[in-house]
Amino acid sequence: MEQKNYHSSIAAHVSPQEAFASIANVSAWWAKNFKGKATKNGDTFRVTFGDTWVDFEIADAIPEKQIVWKVKDCYLPWLKDKKEWNNTQVTWKISSQNGATKVDMTHIGLVPGVECYEACEEGWNGHVQDSLQQLLNTGKGKPE
Repeated sequence: MEQKNYHSSIAAHVSPQEAFASIANVSAWWAKNFKGKATKNGDTFRVTFGDTWVDFEIADAIPEKQIVWKVKDCYLPWLKDKKEWNNTQVTWKISSQNGATKVDMTHIGLVPGVECYEACEEGWNGHVQDSLQQLLNTGKGKPE
């Protein structure tokens, strides 16, 4: 049986350009402690939450369509495997649907059975379905 990667979908009445720009504005919805850039191929950035940090590289960026974040390194101190996210990737697909812009986020490699799944699923749900959704709808997210 194939494991299902973590997936979340949201939609908002914004343009695909605005959705792309909002996703790339990581410090506005996910991590206040953000260093780097997250808009075009080859950009790198780090998010930090206390002792936890994750380094990403933009592996693929197609404005208005998709952006792919590849995890280059991480330190997840609450897990036995502190590098569990290494070599996973977060894909964002942007599409138009019923007059709105739909954002589909998938964390490839974050599957049921990995140690982080439940805590990370809860975290992503809050960041994507609450904070990013609010950023798209109101212009103000709730980064940590």
